Amino acid sequence: MENNFFLKMKGTGKTPLRVNGKDAVTGLIGGFITILALASLTAYTSSLWLMAPFGASCVLVFSAWNAPLSQPRNVIGGHFISALTGIVVLHIFGAHPWTFALGTGLAICLMMLTKTTHPPAGADPIVVIQGAYAWSYLVFPVLIGSVIIVVIALVINNLRKNRQYPAFWL
Repeated sequence: MENNFFLKMKGTGKTPLRVNGKDAVTGLIGGFITILALASLTAYTSSLWLMAPFGASCVLVFSAWNAPLSQPRNVIGGHFISALTGIVVLHIFGAHPWTFALGTGLAICLMMLTKTTHPPAGADPIVVIQGAYAWSYLVFPVLIGSVIIVVIALVINNLRKNRQYPAFWL
């Protein structure tokens, strides 16, 4: 049995990923415009619009735009549910090594149960607990920022003739 366990870690082939120059440029443009918009809004307003997991969300919506985890429901819902989970854990239990773990584990569980799994959002409880953010963080940057990501992804992805984003809304 032990042999089978380690043999499974060997893998069975090569990466299925292909290099496509147009897709890479679309990712560059989409990521640049999205993060520039959020960073500029942060610089010119009194609100925080940017958080690190949004960079990872850009990777998904512009490079894997047709994947289930990249769809609007997952981007917006995943970030909201995960950040909410982090804030609830923070306000009930405080910031401790085990609350970072609890927040992340609960966020993963809740995203899966609500069909809103979005891998970058798994970092939201860590960000929220580490920053000791207030409830308003759910609106700025989490909710509004994730909506901006989706709106820009709708425009950039659908400018390409061979792309259709989103694959689904609900």
